[in-house]
Amino acid sequence: MTCRIARPIRSGECTILPFSACAHGGGARRLDGVSLDELRTLIGSWRGEPPIDGLLLSVVDRVTAPTPLLTGPVVALVAQGAKCAVLGDRTYEYGAGQYLAVSVDLPVTGNFTRASPAEPFLGVGLELSPAAIADLLLETESGDRRGVTHPGITVSHAPAELLDAFVRLLRLLDRPDDVPVLAPMIKREILWRLVTGPQGAMVRQIGLADSSLTHVGRAIRWIREHHTETLRIERLAELARMSPTSFHRHFRTVTAMTPVQYQKRIRLHEARLLLVDRTHDVATVGYLVGYESTSQFSREYRRQFGVPPGRDAERLRGATA
Repeated sequence: MTCRIARPIRSGECTILPFSACAHGGGARRLDGVSLDELRTLIGSWRGEPPIDGLLLSVVDRVTAPTPLLTGPVVALVAQGAKCAVLGDRTYEYGAGQYLAVSVDLPVTGNFTRASPAEPFLGVGLELSPAAIADLLLETESGDRRGVTHPGITVSHAPAELLDAFVRLLRLLDRPDDVPVLAPMIKREILWRLVTGPQGAMVRQIGLADSSLTHVGRAIRWIREHHTETLRIERLAELARMSPTSFHRHFRTVTAMTPVQYQKRIRLHEARLLLVDRTHDVATVGYLVGYESTSQFSREYRRQFGVPPGRDAERLRGATA
């Protein structure tokens, strides 16, 4: 299997959009007058780490099993193939000509659902900087200051202007002398297309210091940084400047899970990383991530990853050997 990803980009209610402009033979396919062919060529021909800060490239040549991972604020655009992301009880499927936007740090389960050696999955992403979005909103006075909380993940069709901006950004990969001057301008344009696009309300909240998303984000960061500690909803609500009831509602809207469920996902993700490291046994790993009971740790780990921690560790170590 060939899998080139510059950096990781991390059922029930479904958000599923029909695949359009997918590459399945028959010549070039176009979306809103903009060909995806050049985008596919640019992604598939690049090797190594992109010399543009925050730019992510993915090339995968086979369907993969669902894999838990952590993802931060990012926009991920598919040029060819398809992916699926699961957050709590929500499932998001997106294919060529569509993009997924993530507004906060979230533990998701993702996999490539359409990829082959003949037609590999090809994707491009850009990390979303709250500071850059805030700067754009201040200059354009386009901030949405209503107290509406949006889900932390959305999927939309990419407008022609957004596709064109990504194409021009990737053209710079072969023009390193142009990167320092032109890349910041094009990245800013991409942010503008997102802010003014169908998911603009959610993207704008990333850059607003007083948005409900930002308030919930403070609690999310605290949980990530203190995942081994006992969770107190009152303390988290205070960080988010909300009442406990309001905080719980907003948190679930953004993350599709409760604060306790979110903490559990973070603990298990950290435990998996420690197990691969080979330094600690299962009982020690469980203790290091906040579990007092080894049996509870093993039970919840198996429920999340499908296998006991010891067996999963052996499989992961074999894959990285």
